[in-house]
Amino acid sequence: MNDIMIGFVLLLLLVAAQASINGNTIKRSDFPDGFLFGVSTSAYQIEGAYLEDGKSVNNWDAFSLSPSNIEDGGNGFVADDHYHRYLEDIETIQSLGVDAYRFSISWARVLPRGRFGEVNPNGILFYNKILDDLLLRGITPFVTIYRHDFPQELQDRYGSWLSPLMQEDYVHFAETCFKNFGDRVKHWITINEPNLFTQMAYKNGKYPPARCSPPFGNCSAGNSDIEPLVVVHNMLLAHGKAMKIYRRDYQQKQGGIVGVVVDCLMYEPLTENDLDQEAANRGLAFYIGWVLDPLIFGDYPSEMRQYLGNQLPRFSSSESNFMKDSIDFIGVNHYTTTYAKDCIHSTCSLTGNRAINGFLDTTRERDGIPIGEPTGIEVMRVVPRGMREMIEYLKKSYDNKPMFVTENGYSEPLAENENQNVLQDNKRVEYHKMYLSSLAQAISDGADVRGYFVWTLMDDFEWVHGYLPTFGLYYVDRETLNRIPKLSARWYQDFLNPQYIREYIS
Repeated sequence: MNDIMIGFVLLLLLVAAQASINGNTIKRSDFPDGFLFGVSTSAYQIEGAYLEDGKSVNNWDAFSLSPSNIEDGGNGFVADDHYHRYLEDIETIQSLGVDAYRFSISWARVLPRGRFGEVNPNGILFYNKILDDLLLRGITPFVTIYRHDFPQELQDRYGSWLSPLMQEDYVHFAETCFKNFGDRVKHWITINEPNLFTQMAYKNGKYPPARCSPPFGNCSAGNSDIEPLVVVHNMLLAHGKAMKIYRRDYQQKQGGIVGVVVDCLMYEPLTENDLDQEAANRGLAFYIGWVLDPLIFGDYPSEMRQYLGNQLPRFSSSESNFMKDSIDFIGVNHYTTTYAKDCIHSTCSLTGNRAINGFLDTTRERDGIPIGEPTGIEVMRVVPRGMREMIEYLKKSYDNKPMFVTENGYSEPLAENENQNVLQDNKRVEYHKMYLSSLAQAISDGADVRGYFVWTLMDDFEWVHGYLPTFGLYYVDRETLNRIPKLSARWYQDFLNPQYIREYIS
């Protein structure tokens, strides 16, 4: 009888463990020991204080001076006023029970004129205070050096990322960060989402400097087929040169590791046709391999060279040598999945029939059925399986290079945001539970993933969407700027601190 009971209990435990990974009962204990959980933010999206204490005008300040560039006419001049409320915000971060906090450095706050001026001591002081307070509270900082914002002077002087001169400015900025903060920062991210930023700024013309050409958009200047390739090339070389300096002069004594964060949109074939499968593979190569292949293998994916030819820039042999293996980890920003349709052998949209897109169209429907539930961003649908698929793709493509999921988050559809209690964000809770379950499956399959960061701590300025999307665990009252916890904040706190038990019922 005892043997039967023991066997029954073991069976229940086995079933419960599998259900925990596959279902809504995902727990912190489903992840490896030492796995880091955190929250992410970004300087321009929360800091405000846009001209205080020596900070200069940056590209987003200038861009948002024209309200029509932002969906709600907003800007980051005040944002969430994190510059004055950082102590309150760090206390909030600590109250969640997270292990780590990812934030970015404002280039225009630290180097208001880039390499054409002096380091701003007030900017250094601000980030020193953040780092010191985080460490005092036992929270590990993950620091992004460049996240979409830079001094406008660099755009005005030489066209920013379209010029190789931007590499020199970036390296100067990165080394300034290594010198001033590297004794306390052990996890660096050189550039956030070069693929997404370039697509939005130089192909679709939605981000500053708003350059594009038909059929992608109608901008006053730009070339959507060529300029994105030039910009990413300059970004990659900027990273490689900064990494070369870090490894030579700083890494051994400071003990940090460095990665790049990639926007990891997952592509699935629209149909079971081999051509659509090849299109999905091209999509991954043209969007993710575009950034990661040079940083790991020293050159662009062969598919890109095949279809882009001489339009795709080339690395010299010396550049290829210092670019190869120039990251210690991959930062994974994953939100959603899309279907890919082949455009080499099929009739497609005007944008699908372009080499810069890999000759493919994307769609969020198959036979009239959406790939997933809508969110507050039109192109983002809820597709939890995509997390596991993306991690598996990265594991296989890059020899299981260590990974951190540096962003994953949900914004309610705008109509729901207006009609429901924003604090009762059940769908955000379910989103994170489902995506964490998918991530746990990938880890159980052998993927070397070492952390997960929720996007984001609090509702913020979401670039061209302004303050309309609400990704935060905390609601920010736009009049008082008070931070108010949503249901998701309480859920995350309980997930991270399982001694506190609450029930969350959809």
